[in-house]
Amino acid sequence: MSKLKIAIQKKGRLSENSHKLLEECGIKFSNGTDVLKTDAANFPVEILFLRDDDIPQYVEQQVADIGILGENMVYEKNKDVDILEQLGFAHCRLSLAIPKEESFIGPGYFMHKKVATSYPRLLNNYLKENNLTAEIEEISGSVEIAPGIGLADAVCDIVSSGSTLMTNGLREVVTILKSQAVIISNRNLDPQKKDILEKLLFRIRAVKNAKENKYILLNAPLEAIDEICKILPGVKSPTILPLAEKGWCSIHSVVKEDEFWERIDQLRQAGAQGILVIPIEKLIR
Repeated sequence: MSKLKIAIQKKGRLSENSHKLLEECGIKFSNGTDVLKTDAANFPVEILFLRDDDIPQYVEQQVADIGILGENMVYEKNKDVDILEQLGFAHCRLSLAIPKEESFIGPGYFMHKKVATSYPRLLNNYLKENNLTAEIEEISGSVEIAPGIGLADAVCDIVSSGSTLMTNGLREVVTILKSQAVIISNRNLDPQKKDILEKLLFRIRAVKNAKENKYILLNAPLEAIDEICKILPGVKSPTILPLAEKGWCSIHSVVKEDEFWERIDQLRQAGAQGILVIPIEKLIR
């Protein structure tokens, strides 16, 4: 039977989240310290543990069929692959940073400066778009230390919280790219592998939908139903059930995570009581 080969990062910030996502999709597999590949016990996939900067090339060459990695690396490597799905974790940004004591006057600051980075292609694109001439110092790690040791005037690197920049006396001044984890795919999958991929994406989307929504239950007087239903449209519409107490009902619905607190305030003002919010394990639309 054909198996879909999935490449994920062996170590690093994406590795743990990629493991968790596959496990939440019900896919069981082992991963020892020195394991480079493994078969899932209950789903037709083989998992390859690779360096994230190698994944785009391996997917292009069909060593792997799909890969999970950051958008930043996809765009930097610029391989012939498709981005299928944004996964909603490992959010970060590719930014330019300068010594904190320096005054920033806009993109022109970087004219004729030396900029250290592990993302020369994306940095070069930014410089061209802004008609800037700068020297790119390509290094593979510890980019933030470059200005402090005299290797560069500024840096272009991945930023999450910004604490590493501050520790090295730098401040973020320009965001070049916002990034998150994505699934990429080879463009020439055979029909069997496409079928497995669709089943996997179905599971992933159910997990994503669950994380982006909350299940909400509340009690409300009958006269407040219309107003509350406008606040809680639900997946299709709220579920309304009568309570033992005359004149009251229970309303069940789904609310988006990023709208949650605003909706709660509106519901209370509309007369809702006993509001209960529950995480959703899977949500299939």
